[in-house]
Amino acid sequence: MATKDMVISPVGRVEGDLDVRVTIEDNVVVDAWTEAAMFRGFEIILRGKDPQAGLIVTPRICGICGGSHLYKSAYALDTAWRTELPPNAILIRNIAQAAETMLSIPRWFYALFAIDLTNKKYAKAKGYDEVVRRFAPFVGTGYERGVAISNKPAEVYAMFGGQWPHSSFMIPGGVMCAPTLAEVSRSIAILDQWRDQWLESDWLGCSIDRWLENETWDDVMAWMEENDSQYNSDCGVFIRFAQEIGLDKYGRGVGNFLATGTFFNHHEYNHPTIEGRNAALISRSGIYENGSYHDFDQANVREDHTHSFFKGAGELHPFDGVTDPVDPADGRKQDKYTWAKAPRYIIPGKGSTPVEVGPLARQMMAGKPNAADWQESDNLFRSAVESSGPNILLRALARMHEAPKYYKMARKWLDEINLHDRFYTKPVEHASGKGFGSTEAARGALSDWIVLEGGKIANYQVITPTAWNIGPRDGKNVNGPMEKAFIGAEIADMSDPVEIGHVARSFDSCLVCTVHAYDGKTGKELAQYRVNGSG
Repeated sequence: MATKDMVISPVGRVEGDLDVRVTIEDNVVVDAWTEAAMFRGFEIILRGKDPQAGLIVTPRICGICGGSHLYKSAYALDTAWRTELPPNAILIRNIAQAAETMLSIPRWFYALFAIDLTNKKYAKAKGYDEVVRRFAPFVGTGYERGVAISNKPAEVYAMFGGQWPHSSFMIPGGVMCAPTLAEVSRSIAILDQWRDQWLESDWLGCSIDRWLENETWDDVMAWMEENDSQYNSDCGVFIRFAQEIGLDKYGRGVGNFLATGTFFNHHEYNHPTIEGRNAALISRSGIYENGSYHDFDQANVREDHTHSFFKGAGELHPFDGVTDPVDPADGRKQDKYTWAKAPRYIIPGKGSTPVEVGPLARQMMAGKPNAADWQESDNLFRSAVESSGPNILLRALARMHEAPKYYKMARKWLDEINLHDRFYTKPVEHASGKGFGSTEAARGALSDWIVLEGGKIANYQVITPTAWNIGPRDGKNVNGPMEKAFIGAEIADMSDPVEIGHVARSFDSCLVCTVHAYDGKTGKELAQYRVNGSG
């Protein structure tokens, strides 16, 4: 996976290697450790700063999800300062957040994930030549078009935010823009181009409305056989080949999912509060565990640092979070092995539980019963997961499934902007308070907790999707989601363990994956590999 500037919460984004150490017995992974190798203390940087410093600092955590960082940091301060948000401001924030995710979808698939499908291991698999023709890096027909068109949604973001990445146009009380009719019209034209020239023509081979009619996995299989256009689309080729090489057979993970939700109804969240957040969401929040749904409550989030390079052990709520590092050499003597903490969610009757975040988690929440009229409701991936269990194929396809959904949402919101109404309401800058802001970045749940005292930031904690997914064992020695997903993978070629790459990239953690393979009987290190080291 390409190196990206991404934090492992709560100490900042990580640029560099995610080391994955696996124990292999008879060519099957039986245990795994994810090791975030770099410390970056954004929370330390923000301590004692002006309350609005998070709006400037956190978008610099990542060069890919900077808009998502801005979005959740603005809402965190909105709740702490008890602001009023005009409907236009909520719409603009929604559009920008959706645009950044739409940018990421084809880039992730073609430039990061699908490259592994062309591995020589699969040369004898049915459909391999066509996969290479489409998905080979730089020269594949799908790769070229998908990566080239991916920048279009960034133009929409820049239309309102002034630039992408690292914009700071979202502020407590609204947004720092008042778009013209020409800018709104141009944004519509750009999104329509993205739809016409890639999403429908190349990826789906049909209209987005036809794809969204699929409600079960059987519907998807029938859709693929419906006509040549759909069968031979990039989506159709991917599904068939993924099944051919067994990507629907491993990479399960913990089987529990969490989404904090994103996008707000612009008439339901005009006075943002922590308590009122869930009901106002369009893409819903929640937890799915062992066939049951639970409402999301930020009060149940914990970070365990037993195996992380921080002093002591145990777990804390982010409002009480402490970023107190130790020397890794000393930490390893205490069975610590990573700079990432282990985020956990307290499920009633279950205690602190590892949960997977990301597109598949979001789509599991879309299948949650009792949606309000304005909320997303879609049972496709819930039915697929409950039928076959989570796997690499479903995790990847869930992300691509969001492309037509987010397009339709963004187009609707553009139509609803009232150019004659306000985009900002000046807030009262309260000296003390607590705030929580969250969104669903492309990779999953991304959240800020801010504590204000005396007009300054007393504590600031960020939990990223990468932290949720690649976090280590907790105090009960329970694996993190990605660690668990590696277990059971069968490695066909010990000199080229592409299966490890498939699992890691299905989570899309923003790190390069370096793999250390050990013989489970002798403990001898067999070799060190960089799986597609260039990304």
